[in-house]
Amino acid sequence: MENVVRIGVDLAKQVLQIHAVDAAGRVIAARAIARGRFLEWCVQLPAGCVVAMEASTSAHHWCRKLRTMGLNPKIIAAHLVAPYRMQGASGKNDPNDAAAICEAASRPHMHFVPVKTAAQQGVLSVHRLREGMKEERTACINRIRGLLAEFGIVIAQNPRRLREPLADILEDASNELDFMARQVLDRAFGHWRQLDEEVRWCDERIAAHNREDDAVKIAAQLDGIGPITASAVVATVGDFKQFRSGSQFGAWLGLTPRQRSSGGKASLGSITKRGDTYLRMLLIQAARSAVLSAHRRTDPISQWVTKLRDRSGWQKAAVALANKNARILWAVFAHGRKFDPHYVRPSPTKDLAPA
Repeated sequence: MENVVRIGVDLAKQVLQIHAVDAAGRVIAARAIARGRFLEWCVQLPAGCVVAMEASTSAHHWCRKLRTMGLNPKIIAAHLVAPYRMQGASGKNDPNDAAAICEAASRPHMHFVPVKTAAQQGVLSVHRLREGMKEERTACINRIRGLLAEFGIVIAQNPRRLREPLADILEDASNELDFMARQVLDRAFGHWRQLDEEVRWCDERIAAHNREDDAVKIAAQLDGIGPITASAVVATVGDFKQFRSGSQFGAWLGLTPRQRSSGGKASLGSITKRGDTYLRMLLIQAARSAVLSAHRRTDPISQWVTKLRDRSGWQKAAVALANKNARILWAVFAHGRKFDPHYVRPSPTKDLAPA
């Protein structure tokens, strides 16, 4: 095993498939290993050996463990691995996936996913729980509204307008609700209140992250970056210097247009929607709020987005502002600059050749 330089690992819950090669690309080992014996097997690998895996459940956990062993773990997005599966889509299985991961990791220009710390994943777990509770709360509200409609009680599609009269509706003996239906609706109403408490708890944890983390405070200074978005950006990205430029960071978030250019003719479409869906959603939703209130501010960014909204519509302006905010975040964190809403980038000067 001392000749192994690169390993591809296909992760799973119980059994991990490995594909190990030497410097010439010859296969040294290709086998399945039980999850509990994987680290024991990795002990025999030489220091600095690349251990690549897809971005999936437990990938960051394995990478943190492997780093403590002196190895070089890498995470690759799944859509970047698929082209290297020689058998194509019809030949997808664990051994072929492990071989494709190993091959993809050998590419000199491959984009790897940064390994998150346990603290980053802890903060993101709060965000994931909050989103799940929000979805469950919306489903609960719709369920209550649907049950009421079955008995001829129709209420406007607004959570506040449903919550206010719901207790009186359950106590009103003049409607068609029978005893069983009232019990069902009462339990659903209690579940709704419980979900509100869970979302409130998540908001408190995110607010604490805003108070304790200086990077989150800096990110929240931008117009269109609220406390929830700032917390999610800092926890998701970690080190902004992993990106070469602000435009690359915006492309990583999926905020840049698709390109279908050919023959020297540029053809741009809608945004790519790559990367983290949750983070992109937060940036765009926060930017929408900033676009609608931009006419009340006098800083250059607000003036620019106001003109863009009048010219192209507020939805396109919101996406453009989200992309601009992403670039500003990169500049602030990658270069250690202080955010200035009135900053104007100087125009590049052109050296004139002597006559």
